[in-house]
Amino acid sequence: MNLASPSRRGANERGSVFILVLWISFGLVVLALYFANSMGFELRSADNRVAAIEAEHALSGAARYVNYVLTTYATNGAVPNVKYYSADAVPVGDATFWLIGRSDAQTATTTPTTPVFGLVDEASKLNLNTATADMLATLPGMTVEFAAAIIDWRDADSTPSENGAEDDVYQRLTPPRRCKNAPFESIDELRLVYGATPELLFGEDANRNGVLDANENDGDVSLPADNRDARLDAGILEYVTVYSKQPNTQSDGTARININTGRPQLQQLLQQSLSAQRAAQIIAQLGPANLPIASVLEFYVRSGMTADEFAQIESKITTAAGATSPGLVNVNTASEAVLACIPGIGVAKAPSLVAYRRSNPDRPASVAWVKEVLTDPADIQQAGRYLTGQAYQFTADVAALGHHNRGYQRAKFVFDLSGGAPLLIYRQDLTSFGWALGKQVRDDLRQLSKN
Repeated sequence: MNLASPSRRGANERGSVFILVLWISFGLVVLALYFANSMGFELRSADNRVAAIEAEHALSGAARYVNYVLTTYATNGAVPNVKYYSADAVPVGDATFWLIGRSDAQTATTTPTTPVFGLVDEASKLNLNTATADMLATLPGMTVEFAAAIIDWRDADSTPSENGAEDDVYQRLTPPRRCKNAPFESIDELRLVYGATPELLFGEDANRNGVLDANENDGDVSLPADNRDARLDAGILEYVTVYSKQPNTQSDGTARININTGRPQLQQLLQQSLSAQRAAQIIAQLGPANLPIASVLEFYVRSGMTADEFAQIESKITTAAGATSPGLVNVNTASEAVLACIPGIGVAKAPSLVAYRRSNPDRPASVAWVKEVLTDPADIQQAGRYLTGQAYQFTADVAALGHHNRGYQRAKFVFDLSGGAPLLIYRQDLTSFGWALGKQVRDDLRQLSKN
């Protein structure tokens, strides 16, 4: 019988214990690394959450800042000049926000790939509750059928218009539903209208920022589907609103003077603003009091006033009898696509209006300059009833980041000044639409992080 010596058995036992200790140590190290890694992820997650909270507070701060801007600069229907307020990379503590805007440059042949910054005038768009079917049908990408369905959705009756859709169509859907037969309350309500598709509503602008991002110009490589032509084919949502309305009151709350029914008051206003002699000349130019004037633009043309004279009284006169004039389009801010929908302007004259506007940035912010482009009185008469030079509703499309440029958040705020002071009437979270600040801002932020 060959038995190992006690010393040999002791050595074997010590070797086994050593190996066991090594395995236990290895296991402990693995556990330590695992928990350290988990804690690292938890720390980063908590840090990102803090950044997101900072960004959320920055959105609220941006809303308060916009309220101040509108109170200060949006008086008497004026559109605040972005030169007088901050809209790009505005710091709020450790967070930063941007106001994503629109500009005439975005109607150029090659669509810009870098966002512009500023507030968005809701009167620069077509109002879904007042635009006619023909006006809606002129929008880029719109179909005659969808335009008719929009009219049927908002009207009060259940009789389908030509190419439209009422309850009989909606009841055949899965799940079935009813046609609203009441005004639109938001533009996203268009998703419920018969015939709505993502392509029709969003076009190539998947993140709704008004500029061409890389994934919107790569064909079928990534969503959305696009034709890779270096131009942004925006969807209908880019061009429509439900908020635009102009109050028929002056800045002090008194009623505007109706130029068709208040000739004595109009003459008194002209005397106060100009002179008695000039007021008499203007009233004489207007012709008989029973000859109706369809719009303030037509009034300006018939009156023979200068643009500077007209600018003094534009916000004090109206041709409407109601408390508000809904759906008027601001000719100073509307895009070429929207102006093309206006009768008397159309596709043929809209480019000329935008070109004149861009080449004369110092013109008075009124409708007076339209006369320089629309020289036919018939066009003036047609277009004037849809146009204004004033704005009372604004959107602040706010994107924000927390510390270390993390925690991206985005929200849309709509403010209404038709009652005097700015009133926040709508808020929508747009974070899920993804990054909306463009490649250049992202690259700039990365470079700052390295520095």
